[in-house]
Amino acid sequence: MKCYELQGPNGIDGLALVDKPVPEPREDEVLVRLKAATLNYRDLLTVKGGYGSRQKFPLVPASDGAGVVERVGPDVREFAAGDRVIGSFFESWIGGEPSEAKMRRALGGSVDGVLSEYRIFPEHALVRTPEHLTDIEAAALPCAGLTAWSAVVKLGGIRPGQTVLTQGTGGVSLFALQFAKMCGARIIATSSSDAKIERLKQLGADFTLNYRATPDWGKKAREWSGHGVDLVVEVGGVGTLNESIRATRIGGTIAFIGVLAGPPPSDLRLPLMVMQQQRLQGVTVGSVEDLQAMVDGIAASRMKPVIDRIFSFDQAKQAFAHMESGAHFGKVAIEIG
Repeated sequence: MKCYELQGPNGIDGLALVDKPVPEPREDEVLVRLKAATLNYRDLLTVKGGYGSRQKFPLVPASDGAGVVERVGPDVREFAAGDRVIGSFFESWIGGEPSEAKMRRALGGSVDGVLSEYRIFPEHALVRTPEHLTDIEAAALPCAGLTAWSAVVKLGGIRPGQTVLTQGTGGVSLFALQFAKMCGARIIATSSSDAKIERLKQLGADFTLNYRATPDWGKKAREWSGHGVDLVVEVGGVGTLNESIRATRIGGTIAFIGVLAGPPPSDLRLPLMVMQQQRLQGVTVGSVEDLQAMVDGIAASRMKPVIDRIFSFDQAKQAFAHMESGAHFGKVAIEIG
């Protein structure tokens, strides 16, 4: 089989296409013929050496993939050859509260990922692909989709009539918009591009803000929502946290996910967060049970992920470069087979 491998933190050009033997599934294991993968910002950071000495090499990158069961090992009962499946981001986090042990095996980080023609998965780490989704669409779910689900549904607890603010047009942000609409919430969406803002409106955003033209977007969002938003899906990180605090209502929640917007401002408004009894909730993907709950919700609503562009397997480097450019709207996908 062919797979991409990082020999070190050498950037996109350091991705090498290598040949390896197809592994045989052992007890309670499933061999999956991967059909598609999608990229997350985390994958780009990994390729560029952003995780420093914590990162193991060599490494098959990318966490998000979907495919078809090729064959199963002894004692596997839940899956059979031909089943369409999705692999969980954390293979050992089956359910319950997170822990160091449960989060130890993270695809495309501490263990090999999915940028490969075949991969062995533990039986317990797979869920079935919703019938209405293509493999490429399904490959968007394990990290970006589940992170947004955890932020909005599981941890955010969004209810009909509440207001959610999303930032930008990456995979997590668009999933958050879609899940919030599924819950009956109103959406405030931000972007630096007027063209992308028009697409956000088409997805269901009720109010939009160009954060370059309106640097005090947090204040504007608070004004539009009345008393402030119930939930901000914060993908910018500390660089955008001030405006998120301004946007959030007293007692509201900021789901803290990303690191995209650079260093913190010198006047970080943490005292305001304290005075308004806001909750800063860290979000790191979710468990296999959470993945199943999200997949069930997507199947019931017939929701489809937003796919920006599809690259072939031999164009994997171009896919990473496209993501790095920031031009994408939704998920950057790689068709494997």
